[in-house]
Amino acid sequence: MLNPRTFLYATVALAATLTLSSCAGGSPATDSASPSASQTTAAFNSADVSFAQMMIPHHEQAVQMSDDLLAKAGIDQSVTDLATEIKAAQEPEITQLKDWLTAWGEDDSSMDGMSGMGGGSDGMMSDDDMMALQDASGVEASTLFLEQMTVHHEGAVAMAQLEIDDGENADAQAMAANIVKTQTAEIAVMADLLAAL
Repeated sequence: MLNPRTFLYATVALAATLTLSSCAGGSPATDSASPSASQTTAAFNSADVSFAQMMIPHHEQAVQMSDDLLAKAGIDQSVTDLATEIKAAQEPEITQLKDWLTAWGEDDSSMDGMSGMGGGSDGMMSDDDMMALQDASGVEASTLFLEQMTVHHEGAVAMAQLEIDDGENADAQAMAANIVKTQTAEIAVMADLLAAL
């Protein structure tokens, strides 16, 4: 499901695109012949492509971290609820990001570049970080998940802010704005959960 705010932004952007194309004297027959292609590819730049290519593996790792935690017994319900919410929010965004890259004629080419790196400002976990979470149990697993996901979210917020600042595609910028809003809020929730463990 699309976030209502994202849907609103997409609708507004679509209306603006159609209005501008008709004002610019474009042929109505041409505009209506392939609306989905022209609307999706009309305005994007290298920042939009980088955002999508980098956010896909970033989100995929967050989903994997959530899956690893959710597979464990004896985890505090508040932490499992958060992991469930993170997974539910990011899986549809992965699909949308891949759809944009396909529409833009771009490959999901940064997967290998980000996988297993960790330690950088992008917030990606290293293979050792992921293994530590997989091996942990109980309170240790909850603590590791919250600490790692906080760093992960901080990286995503920074990446999304770059898209807001430098991107051109209205839909991608709307997603980036939503990532900044929701993940900043989740960072605060995770700080509270860590304090309560």
